[in-house]
Amino acid sequence: MNSQLRRFASLVPLFIVVALALPAVSHAQAPTYILQWGSEGSGDGQFEFPLQIALDGSGNVYVADNSNNRIQKFTNTGTYITQWGISGGGNGEFNSPTGIAVDGSGNVYVADRGNHRIQKFTNTGTYITQWGVFGSGNGEFKFPFGVAVDGSGNVYVTDRSNARVQTFTSAGAYLSQWGTPGTGDGQFNGPTGIAVSGGNVFVADQLNNRIEKFTTGGVFVSKWGVTGSGDGQFKDPIGVAVDNIGDVYVADQTNNRMQTFTGTGVFIVKWGTNGSGNGQFSFPDGVAVDGSYNVYVADTSNHRIQKFGMVPTATKIVTWGEVKGLYR
Repeated sequence: MNSQLRRFASLVPLFIVVALALPAVSHAQAPTYILQWGSEGSGDGQFEFPLQIALDGSGNVYVADNSNNRIQKFTNTGTYITQWGISGGGNGEFNSPTGIAVDGSGNVYVADRGNHRIQKFTNTGTYITQWGVFGSGNGEFKFPFGVAVDGSGNVYVTDRSNARVQTFTSAGAYLSQWGTPGTGDGQFNGPTGIAVSGGNVFVADQLNNRIEKFTTGGVFVSKWGVTGSGDGQFKDPIGVAVDNIGDVYVADQTNNRMQTFTGTGVFIVKWGTNGSGNGQFSFPDGVAVDGSYNVYVADTSNHRIQKFGMVPTATKIVTWGEVKGLYR
């Protein structure tokens, strides 16, 4: 046997061992329940139907405490920090606050649904500005629901009863809109949650029981979901969030569960059943994901926030010497 052949033969067992060491590809498992906070009421850290939620760059959690007409702010372990807002139509007052988002500078944007406007605050609740009145014209709203902010500070709003998305500068200047009532591509029937990531916009088209994906300019890209309770099916998808690697998290409200997908709509995992135990839900609404892939869910009718660990994903890379494997 020549030297080259002997060298090749000596490597064969090593490759077999390494191959056997690679983990088997399997379906993702549901994330681990970590903790929860909140109970029904109007005291500090209590909720009356919390809806959408948002995170800032420090991991603090902001909750639209809908029926208490206020915003509450917590640490990522649920410690109460502050709150602002009372019922009314004045600056800093609310009538059924719903959507919430935080920009890169820590400014907080709230969809003040019943007042048909967006309000902007500092991260401590100081009022900055507002825009919007009731109507169907540019920059007007009929029950705005979801809010998202992109890396440039542009603000995206689901204008629910106008069946459209509107975009604005961070100061509230009108930029663009897209969407009409209907079931076709790019049309909406009750758009609710919205998320922006990687140049794409994801909208929970609630009453069409689907997620629609657009460019930030409003060009339709794709959609997924039909009515039902199977994997990838929905009954009132309402909250949507995107993590750092582009996976999409959906609060499937009437199915009382969460579902996760790739950015192209491939089903990854689901978790949750109807109930009030740890990891169970009663009409979940808002969802947010932090930089460590922890998932926060507004468990609306249980009047609490639940926190879960990372959903295993195929984009995590593990290295054994010179061998790299992808796994889900």
